[in-house]
Amino acid sequence: EVNLVESGGGSVQAGGSLRLSCTASGFTMYNVDMGWYRQVPGSECDLVSTAKSDRRIHYSDSVKGRFTISRDNAKNMLYLQMNNLKPEDTAVYYCAAGDSVYCSSSYRGGGYWGQGTQVTVSS
Repeated sequence: EVNLVESGGGSVQAGGSLRLSCTASGFTMYNVDMGWYRQVPGSECDLVSTAKSDRRIHYSDSVKGRFTISRDNAKNMLYLQMNNLKPEDTAVYYCAAGDSVYCSSSYRGGGYWGQGTQVTVSS
C-alpha cells in the first residue's frame, strides 16, 4: 500500500524557518516525480515545488529563493526547507508522488497524496 506521511509543520513567526519531511512507503522514489503543494482551506491548491526523478527542480515564484526542496531516494524521503517564512505561506502543505498529480480547491488526484501538515506563520 502506498503511503505518504508529512511531518514538520507548526507555528512560527515571520522570518522563521521550518523543515517539512515526507516519508514515502509502498514504492521506491527513484523513478518517481515528487512535489510539495499547499492549500488554504476553501482556496485553490498551489504548487510549491517539484523534484523530478531526473533531478529537475522547480519552484513557484512565490517561494523561489526562500524554500529548498530535496529528496533522499535511498531513504524514500522528500524534504522542504522553508526559510524567511511569511504570513502568506500559511497553509496545509501536502506531499505528492507521481508525474500527473493535480489539485484544485476541492480535489487532489492524479497520483498519491499525503494527508498534509499545517504551517502557520504569524506576523
